[in-house]
This record gives sequence, structure tokens and C-alpha cells, in this order.
Amino acid sequence: MTDPVFLPGVPAEAVLAALGRLPGSDLDSPDSSSALLANTFGWFLDRPRLLLPFPGVPMGLPETVELGVELQLPMRGVRHPRVDVLVTTPTTLVGIVSKRYQPFRPAKAVAFTEPFDARDWGPGMARFAAMRKGLMEGRQSYQHLDAVTLVKQAHALRTQAVKRARGAVLVYLHAEPQNWASGKPVDTKAIARHRTEVTSFARAVKGDDVTFVALTWAELLTQWSRTPALVAHTAAVRGWFGGL
Repeated sequence: MTDPVFLPGVPAEAVLAALGRLPGSDLDSPDSSSALLANTFGWFLDRPRLLLPFPGVPMGLPETVELGVELQLPMRGVRHPRVDVLVTTPTTLVGIVSKRYQPFRPAKAVAFTEPFDARDWGPGMARFAAMRKGLMEGRQSYQHLDAVTLVKQAHALRTQAVKRARGAVLVYLHAEPQNWASGKPVDTKAIARHRTEVTSFARAVKGDDVTFVALTWAELLTQWSRTPALVAHTAAVRGWFGGL
């Protein structure tokens, strides 16, 4: 690395301005999820058009790439959700939620405290609404997938997409690491359960106004490695962050 934190070509000042202020943004370690995100997508902050459309994502060529973006819900007095990356194209608003080791750690309690039922979201969000109600009533649960936060992010992304007259896509970009940073193996059964939960969630919300797309880090980097302009950056990400 040319900098204690950032890979070559990553605009350090711009990344720090976006992520350095956020809680939990540990950018000093290659084991950090924030460091992975900052180095991988920070590279595109000043070259957004080099970011390819993600596999399976209807989006077009990006106009802007932003990190750590808060998406406003149409409610007052609530905590608005963030997406790790927000990509804006002429037709689509793409919110990216990135996960590395988080799904395989003990889950933190997350609940719906926002008054979602006080608003009519329309038939285009009926599947996400059903998922929200199922989670609230205990009929639906996930061990590894943070479905509550995904539902919040979907509603916020849809709100902003409507304001900007664009479609909305929520990308769940997740790693399937073989080992923890310590070298200890990650439970393969946990990886399989997480994959099954992602598939189940995607099936449940398919067809709503917010398109949900699950993508692994390995799949993304494989796509980039086949693109001449991204070969060096992809190799740098793989070399520094190891197996994803």
C-alpha cells in the first residue's frame, strides 16, 4: 500500500470525509469491513463511470458513487438508515449494503421503532411490508441475515428513488470468508445457513418496487478481473484483503 490505510488510486481525503466521521469506521486494519469497503469502492469516487453494472442489477452507467450515505425516511424523529455505497445512474438509485464477517458473529438486537404502519406504501412495497410484519410478529426470523435493517433500507431507498424519479435496487454484497482474521476457520455450516437465508429473503420480496439483489464479493471481483481497466485495482483488493 502507498498509504497506511489506502490502496493505490484511492482518494484518501474524499474517503475520510465520507467515512471517517461515521461510528464504527475502523479504516486502519485490512481485517476491517470498513477498510474493505473504503478501498474497494472509494477508488470509484472520482472515476464513477468505470464502475461496471453489477451482475444481475439493472442500472446503467453510474453518474456518481458515494460512501456512507444516510437515506431519509418520510418520517420525523426517527433514525434514518444508511447504505454503505450509493450509486446514482440516469435511471436507477442503487444502494449497496456490504457484509464481511458480520453475519457470522453473534447477532445484535435490531427492532422496528419507526411508525411504518402510519404510512401507505402502496402495492409496490407489499412484499417488504409482509416481511416487516412477519419479523415484528415473530413469524419470520433469521439467524445470520439482518433482515430488519434491510427492510428499513429498502423503504428509505424507495423514498429517495421516487423523489429522484428513478428505479431502486438494493444490493446485498456479502463475503463468504473461509477464515476469521485470526486464522481460525469460519463455521461452514454458518456460511451455508446465511446463504439459505439470503435466498429466502430475496424470494420473499421479489417483485416489489425495490429490486433486491444478492451478490458475493467473490462474484463481484471475478467480474472486475475480466475488465482491463479494473484488473490492477481488483488484484490490489484481493492481495490486501485475502479470501472473501
